[in-house]
Amino acid sequence: MRMTDAAAHQAPEPRLERPGYRFYVLAVLILIYMLNFLDRQIIGILAAPLKAHFGMSDSQFGLLGGIAFASVYSTLAIPLAWLADRFSRVWIMTGALAVWSGFTALCGLAGSFTQLFLCRMGVGVGEAGGVAPAYSLIADYFPPHQRARALAAFAFGIPLGTAAGTLVGGLLAATYGWQTAFIVVGLIGLIVAPLLRLTVRDPKRGGTDAVKAAPAPAAAVAAPISNAAAEGPGRMAAFILLAIAGLSLIGAALGAMGVAFVGKSLLFVFAGLLALVIGASVYLARATASVVIPKPSFWLLALGAASSSVCGYGVAGWLPLFYMRSFGLTLAQTSWYYSGIALIGGLAGIWMGGMIADKLSKRGKGVYPLVPAVAFLISAPCFILAMNSNWLIGLFMSGDQSMNSPLALTLAFLIFLVPTGLNLAWLGPITASIQHLVPAPMRSTASALFLLINNLLGIAVGFFYFGWMSDLLKPTFGDESLRWAIYTGMGFYLLAALLLIGASRTLKRDWVE
Repeated sequence: MRMTDAAAHQAPEPRLERPGYRFYVLAVLILIYMLNFLDRQIIGILAAPLKAHFGMSDSQFGLLGGIAFASVYSTLAIPLAWLADRFSRVWIMTGALAVWSGFTALCGLAGSFTQLFLCRMGVGVGEAGGVAPAYSLIADYFPPHQRARALAAFAFGIPLGTAAGTLVGGLLAATYGWQTAFIVVGLIGLIVAPLLRLTVRDPKRGGTDAVKAAPAPAAAVAAPISNAAAEGPGRMAAFILLAIAGLSLIGAALGAMGVAFVGKSLLFVFAGLLALVIGASVYLARATASVVIPKPSFWLLALGAASSSVCGYGVAGWLPLFYMRSFGLTLAQTSWYYSGIALIGGLAGIWMGGMIADKLSKRGKGVYPLVPAVAFLISAPCFILAMNSNWLIGLFMSGDQSMNSPLALTLAFLIFLVPTGLNLAWLGPITASIQHLVPAPMRSTASALFLLINNLLGIAVGFFYFGWMSDLLKPTFGDESLRWAIYTGMGFYLLAALLLIGASRTLKRDWVE
């Protein structure tokens, strides 16, 4: 019996579009993002042993945790996202995961500050290909009315990775040394990489969009290549990424084994490569940039998120050392304490941010940036109160009012949950908004442009700022200088809120369905 056109339209949807498979893909991407942040944030819990081993100041550690990673992570993300908008996103992410995991393991072999700095740059090379393509994949698996929640769920990788990196890295370092911590978490990523490649495939680009955008002019954007045609070039892109980073990885390994001149040579190689990447990034992103740069919403969203990330990334990287200095906790105690805060507060904040924004979006697109703006206004005073829980206790009762008393530590833990959650509430709403500033074929590159601004300011400036400010304030406040450095950073939350309130007024006219 011949199937009519109507019956054909009622045929079962493709496997890739079934809800069960969509949620499986989302789970795998969350796992990858978790490893992304595990390898990125593990350096925070290892601050004390690394500073002691290499004799670093707070400012030097700020360079190691911020600029070493963010300089290549932010700039290389644009050409890799440009490739992901045209070729296989899954191949690119697989190669990226293998690269950043390999360099994380090599951090455990570093024998000097320079070698460790170069290995952290290598981690940034790999992680540059891990986020923007994932945003694009999620946007093509989930329809617009579920997108903010799906992106918020993807962002679960941040607290999961931060908590895992803090707990596993801290306990391994306390028991076996910081070198073992780096090597073990790096090897985990190398084992997981095949899972991504073998079980996840690229969906049709823009296939879940409720309204098809009009085709962009040929001069503005190259048409995305079909999934079948993209497989070969995508594989080639992944191999190129592996080859470029592999040469640096071999050099870093030699340097870690004692060949001193290799480290200095690699420093010049990385500097030249970075300059080339920045130039290539500007050229490759010109089509997408011509669409998003004229839109006020893009700048308000990007700068607002970046201002919050100065605190988000910076404070997250320095809190473990703060707990050890000001709360008197050991490395193992800090691992349990901070991993609990990151996990509980982070998961709750990310999900609530995405869910509330999706629920309230019926009232207008401006709700998406307005939700995190309110969250940031609450976060700043909560951070300060959590850091002074003993003072709060002293207002209502007498007795032991030291910061490391059980009551003060418990109260601080509970209060820290609030800003830790609110600090991450922007991820679902803001990343969903960025996806809707451009047509579907431009989403990976638009995300990379957003991440370039967010990460250069958030990671590079944020991580370094608190270390630099701590050294600046040390003659006045001694071991409490880090506490006062964190106080000064709270102003970035207020700036973030103002910028996002501005975005709530412009987003409706810049929105692309």
